[in-house]
Amino acid sequence: MKNLVRIVLEGAYSNAKRIIFASDRVTDMELRSKILEGRIVPTEKVAEISCIGCSGCKNVCPTGAIEMVNLEEPVEFMEGLVKEQKPVLDSLKCVHCYHCHDFCPLYALFGEAGTIHPNDVGDVNPDVKEMLEKPVKISEDKIAYISKFLSDTAIIRKRENQENSK
Repeated sequence: MKNLVRIVLEGAYSNAKRIIFASDRVTDMELRSKILEGRIVPTEKVAEISCIGCSGCKNVCPTGAIEMVNLEEPVEFMEGLVKEQKPVLDSLKCVHCYHCHDFCPLYALFGEAGTIHPNDVGDVNPDVKEMLEKPVKISEDKIAYISKFLSDTAIIRKRENQENSK
């Protein structure tokens, strides 16, 4: 009985400290205010500058959480590769399977961080033009597998043209 009273008193003391003095607080007051007032801004899910707009992420998404939307102005990375759309991730449909990231050609083919990710993408800023122009050894099996999910075959065509011209 003595131990039970001690546990109750220690618990009451700890809780009083937390309530009155805000000890052990994990969430700071500014973040807490933002949450309560609905001012939380979600993190970016797509690194738009590095994304090549291939639709691979959309095509592989098992829940249809990714929609491709038209850009106001197309972006030309290099001859034959023009980005006209970008992916938008619907976080309510996303099941965090990471297929979008894993099938992003930047990750799957070049080993760079994928440009779409259900969580914060972090700092993703490779020079896409430079990356696509430098020779990379990628097995034909891997290219064939990834290309099934790409709607824009410009990368594959360019690679084949380069190999044929050698």
